[in-house]
Amino acid sequence: MQNSSIDKGTAFDWGRTSEDYAKYRDIYPEIFYQKILAQGVGTRGQKNLDIGTGTGVLPRNMYRYGAKWIGTDIAENQITQAKALAEKGQMKIDFYTCPAEEIDYPAHSFDAITACQCIWYLNHEITAPWFAERLKPGGKVLILYMGWLPFEDKIAGKSEEIILKYNPSWTGCGDTRKHVCVPEEYLKYFDITLQEETDVFVPFTKEAWHGRMRACRGVGASMPEAVLEKWEKEHRRMLEENAQETFEVLHYISIAELTLR
Repeated sequence: MQNSSIDKGTAFDWGRTSEDYAKYRDIYPEIFYQKILAQGVGTRGQKNLDIGTGTGVLPRNMYRYGAKWIGTDIAENQITQAKALAEKGQMKIDFYTCPAEEIDYPAHSFDAITACQCIWYLNHEITAPWFAERLKPGGKVLILYMGWLPFEDKIAGKSEEIILKYNPSWTGCGDTRKHVCVPEEYLKYFDITLQEETDVFVPFTKEAWHGRMRACRGVGASMPEAVLEKWEKEHRRMLEENAQETFEVLHYISIAELTLR
């Protein structure tokens, strides 16, 4: 994938990070899923679509609440991992390799559509009317995000410094609390009925945080192998010098609920 507005046009491939993604990015705390439920999304009897599902983290964790979930992602390796993890958990979730702009479902198919950590990758001129047409009357789009706070959390800040040393084009750095992006194209069809942020401390071991960093766009998805090896050594050394074996990293959760007019 390549986008001139992301990482200064540097190409990235989520498929390269699929194993790390499956192992280290299922980290959302329980409050994240409770906030989704609080918006009436994920309950029994619903049929919901998760765009940019990755390894199916959101559908797999919401499965217990009874909704029927479908997950799609552009990266075939991600969907392979999603299917394997769902099968291991004895979950009946349909996963498909497909760009969000090319998903083929009839009108009024879904009660809700979720887009977690991925809204900025979509072609909104296509997906905004597509979402509106495929939702049932009163249906919802949830745009979801969780990010670490590098200016307030020492470990997160040092990790970002090392990523930027080896990948100065990475633009996924320097996050601060803010509303998750709601592109204006969606406002033609939806009303914003909720926007909120919540701070959370997410627990990690040194190995889990290292894996989480390796699974991010600026590292495993884009660094050449020789550069990635150098990053690996320096990041592990930083953790040995600055982190306890278990620690917490300050994040914030941001949710936007869009309700179909």
